[in-house]
Amino acid sequence: MSTATMPAPPDRQAETLDLLRQAFVEKKFGRIAAVSSFGAESAVLLHLIARVDRNAPVLFIDTGMLFAETLAYRDDLAARLGLEDVRTIRPARAAVRRADPWGRLHMTDPDACCDLRKTQTLDAALEGFDGWITGRKRHQAATRADLDLIEQAANGKTKLNPLAFWSPDDLAEYADAFDLPQHPLVAHGYLSIGCAVCTSPVNEGEDARAGRWRGRDKTECGIHIVDGAIVRGAPAHG
Repeated sequence: MSTATMPAPPDRQAETLDLLRQAFVEKKFGRIAAVSSFGAESAVLLHLIARVDRNAPVLFIDTGMLFAETLAYRDDLAARLGLEDVRTIRPARAAVRRADPWGRLHMTDPDACCDLRKTQTLDAALEGFDGWITGRKRHQAATRADLDLIEQAANGKTKLNPLAFWSPDDLAEYADAFDLPQHPLVAHGYLSIGCAVCTSPVNEGEDARAGRWRGRDKTECGIHIVDGAIVRGAPAHG
């Protein structure tokens, strides 16, 4: 992994590294974990985290329905970046057997499937943490257009969005500068990658998340939703 100084965008990079240092080195927000899907745009944030603290806990939700390419990419990217504490978390087997024994819940009730396989799984894994880091960005979808760097989540935990203001060009320039490997499905038009059964390629002119739950009135998996609404809580600057 290169440690060269990133040529651009210097302001974005400095701001992000400072926030990550506050989280992992200074412990300003208490005990913090990063949550990563190891998806289409995950490499930049994970590389930045590795520059600050390679022992930072990184939570990866294996829903049991992911692309094989994502699992392989997780292993490859973690090894390349030297991340020492990548934790793969999975939904409780008993809960899956009870609620989705045939693995078809996504076809009839995708919100319930996401809640079972993602939200409940993450909530349980975050019990020992005071907050968490997401890879969300304003440019990804209209539902994320007012995203802030630091938020107070509905459950009282601090939610950090270090890349909130990064543009697609910012991400591409950084990835190129550090020769970061791309998720293999990006080359096939997958610009936002979740479960294989609910993800499709993005067409020209669509936003990055248009391929998620295509044909349904759904744009978020649920880990950022409370009582049916996308809830970000009040900004928590300072």
